[in-house]
Amino acid sequence: MIDHISVQTDDFAAATAWYDATLAPLGYARVMDFDGVAGYGPEGGVPAFWLGAATDPGGRQTHIAFSAADREAVRAFHRVAVELGGEILHEPRVWPEYHPNYYGAFVRDPDGNNVEAVCHRPAD
Repeated sequence: MIDHISVQTDDFAAATAWYDATLAPLGYARVMDFDGVAGYGPEGGVPAFWLGAATDPGGRQTHIAFSAADREAVRAFHRVAVELGGEILHEPRVWPEYHPNYYGAFVRDPDGNNVEAVCHRPAD
């Protein structure tokens, strides 16, 4: 059900140092780095926990991604979310910067959280 989750931090350097150390005994490491964003997962694997520098002082959004069985399910998620008033953050598309088959759509829920549906399978 849950594909990955992301939280924000006020002190990115301190938080990544803390997560680097505390997740190591569990067999997890920082496996991806972007500008102000770190992804954690099994060594050499896919990140399931993301940590990002807070961009909105006084309020933080949570990001949660739900696994979708196929790309049509991602499109259906997006369609229903928007019909119910969800704010479009990103239309369904391939995100090659993550990996060649990463197909996701992002919406903001009624509480301001960034909610995604993602499929990691290639197009049919």
